[in-house]
Amino acid sequence: MNANILVFIIQAFVLCIFAHQSANDIVVEQSEFAGDENPTSFLKKEYSLSKPFQGHWDFGGSTVIASDFIRLTPDSQSHRGAVWCKIPVRMRHWEVQMHFRVHGSTGNLFGDGMAFWYIDPAVSKFSGPVFGMQDKFRGLGVLLDTYSNHNGPHSHDHPYISAMVNNGSLAYDHDRDGTHSQLDGCTARFRNRDHDTLLSIRYVNNALLVATDIENKQTWQPCFRVPNVKLPTHFVFGVSAMTGDLSDNHDLLSVKVYEIEPKEPLEDNMGVDYRTIEPSADSAEPPRPHVDSQADSGWSFLRIFLLVLFCAIGLVTLLVLGLVYHTSQQRKKKRFY
Repeated sequence: MNANILVFIIQAFVLCIFAHQSANDIVVEQSEFAGDENPTSFLKKEYSLSKPFQGHWDFGGSTVIASDFIRLTPDSQSHRGAVWCKIPVRMRHWEVQMHFRVHGSTGNLFGDGMAFWYIDPAVSKFSGPVFGMQDKFRGLGVLLDTYSNHNGPHSHDHPYISAMVNNGSLAYDHDRDGTHSQLDGCTARFRNRDHDTLLSIRYVNNALLVATDIENKQTWQPCFRVPNVKLPTHFVFGVSAMTGDLSDNHDLLSVKVYEIEPKEPLEDNMGVDYRTIEPSADSAEPPRPHVDSQADSGWSFLRIFLLVLFCAIGLVTLLVLGLVYHTSQQRKKKRFY
């Protein structure tokens, strides 16, 4: 057994583990995602962020500011970075267009992802397990999850974009990729693209609309629409990212915030203080039963893979040493005859 056989065993092991799956398609009305072309949208510079990246924003964690982009995490393990607008949002109807880039050197193993936030400014925002933000938040999170941690049946591929509205009582479950608490989601192949990738989050008339432009077509492709979403005013915008055992570069190029004037606004409830509305949503996907796995004891897929790989290498090494020892013993016996 030589080095070429050992390399072949390792390559065959890797090929048996990883496979690609087809993406899911979700269709909603294209007219609901007008973006900059909407004549009733107004750019709000006080909430926006673009180069030279100066303004009413805080930076924390592993965040590094370059001339053309903000790197929330580098392509290395165990980093968390975030940016947060310091001005509470007083608008009831708004749209955020996020220009971002997720890229790395690996083809199959990468993670964990990044997220857009509209949350209570009272929470701690610069460290946490949910893509770099603390768990049990109050408000809205739109999560761009690049790695599948699920340990049960899954109905989608990754990278995956989903939304979660929380009143502070729900915990994000990484083992189920948050599917027990998500409002909706769609598969989006935004990683390692050689052109611009953009995300639109629009909140108008208590409806949440999310769209992407990741095919370099300069048009918004619908991801999902969720009605009956209640969000208060005076929360803050933010973007965060995280790496764990797996990693990627998570870059932010700009955040553009627009105030929207709906063509047919809902009737205002006179006397309602919109700052006191409790974050809520009428619809959420039914929970999937949790299946206990090795991930619960802290063993990630990468660690299990490395353990099996090292065991295989150790076994091959022992076989080679045994063969060498056996050959040497045979030679010694021949000397006595």
